[in-house]
Amino acid sequence: MLTESKPLSFSGSLHGISDKTVAIHHDKLYAGYVAKKNEVQDKLKSLSQGGDVSSANQSYSELRALKDGETFATNGVYLHEWYFDILGGTGDATGSLAEALKKEYTSVENFMSYFSACGMASRGWVVLCWDTHDKALRVYTGDTHNQGGVWGCLPILVLDVYEHAYFIDYGSDRKAYITDFWKNLNWNKADELFLQAIK
Repeated sequence: MLTESKPLSFSGSLHGISDKTVAIHHDKLYAGYVAKKNEVQDKLKSLSQGGDVSSANQSYSELRALKDGETFATNGVYLHEWYFDILGGTGDATGSLAEALKKEYTSVENFMSYFSACGMASRGWVVLCWDTHDKALRVYTGDTHNQGGVWGCLPILVLDVYEHAYFIDYGSDRKAYITDFWKNLNWNKADELFLQAIK
């Protein structure tokens, strides 16, 4: 089944993040991951349905390259969708997620400070997720789409800290971009994801 690009979940402009950045990020970069995910999975389908896989090995083979590309492209799609889905709000922390963050981090402000610091430390992604093994909220980071993720975790807040997400508007000032991320956060959507995750 082919993946289709999801439209943005918000309309209007974001605080600090220009419409130009959003258009390039969503319509070109994210859409490019969708296209690559489909291309790689199409090639894998043909290999999995009787194609020649006799050269498969861990050093280099077509199958190894495709499987590596599959996780990179697929996570590129999913992480971007989670990122865009929680934008477009007012940044007002309310709901069950806010209450859970207070319990885990003593305050929403402590959580935001820690998550923001993780954004400064990571090269690619910061993810607040529900860890289904620990039954707890956890923050994980990843330097690439297919590195740093933890299996069994359900993303709730996803922050893209690759330069393409902010460089047009902020230059190298990642800290200012992260500050504005909180102003654009749709806590209602994040709360929905949290309540789904803990079920």
